[in-house]
Amino acid sequence: MTPAGFARRLLCLCTVVLALGAARPVAAQQGQGPPPWLRDAARLDLAGRTAEARRVLQAAIDSLADPAAKASAWRATAMSYAFDGDCAGTEKYERMVIDYWKTREAAEPQNAFYQEGEIANEAARVCIDAGDLTAAERWYRTGSELGNREPEPRTHPRSLWDFRLAHALGRIAARRGDAAGAARQVAAARRALDSDSAMAAQQERFFPYLVGYVELYAGDAAKAQAELARAVSLRGNERDPFLHTLLGMTYEKLGRQDDARAEYLKALDLATAHNPPSAFTRRFLRGKLGPAPPAIRQS
Repeated sequence: MTPAGFARRLLCLCTVVLALGAARPVAAQQGQGPPPWLRDAARLDLAGRTAEARRVLQAAIDSLADPAAKASAWRATAMSYAFDGDCAGTEKYERMVIDYWKTREAAEPQNAFYQEGEIANEAARVCIDAGDLTAAERWYRTGSELGNREPEPRTHPRSLWDFRLAHALGRIAARRGDAAGAARQVAAARRALDSDSAMAAQQERFFPYLVGYVELYAGDAAKAQAELARAVSLRGNERDPFLHTLLGMTYEKLGRQDDARAEYLKALDLATAHNPPSAFTRRFLRGKLGPAPPAIRQS
């Protein structure tokens, strides 16, 4: 594999995964670990030392000549800002990554447009978790628009982007206190899943997460707890720290403090990747569990 090809493979990881545990990036699966700058920056971000992490990342940006490798460093920098809940900082660097993928549209159109949509959605995820709902909605709509520019033969159907957008808009409506709007988007997400069984086979596990999230912010903690408990039991969701954090929030609302703490500790133990779920979990739980979270366990 050429250096440029390796860099693009690293960049294509949907959540800039640098798991310091079970999950492994594609690079590692190819027998090549993540570059030292990414490994070091992720460890610093996970420890809450974000300013130091960004110095490491900026040094990498300044030294990298390959465009794909530089874009990988930009994306990691966007994630570093996520650990501070800094929507604007994340936006700045995700725009740069999208600009990189625009240069790849002619050479790899199916992948490039999909990646543009993914990066926009990633920025949106950071912004909604940071509480900037206006920016989140703008980015989610942009992500759907970019992803749907993928030319034929498409590798990612329109139904996928319809489901993702409805899922996102439902969560945003719930956060805004718009129960009717959230319900409409939940119904739209259900229709998207029902319209495409192949897509639904991969995405169905995210539906109870949506319903639980909406119920959590709508004020029905009992329904939220039931849906989120179902969500974390589904294959592929068991190790999602964000879902365990949400479940802990429902227990807290129900006055089940011991159960809430147990879920929070589980979430923190799982929050070992350099991605939005870990960024939110570690930031949120520092306020719940104290300023010094347990050390990250190495495998």
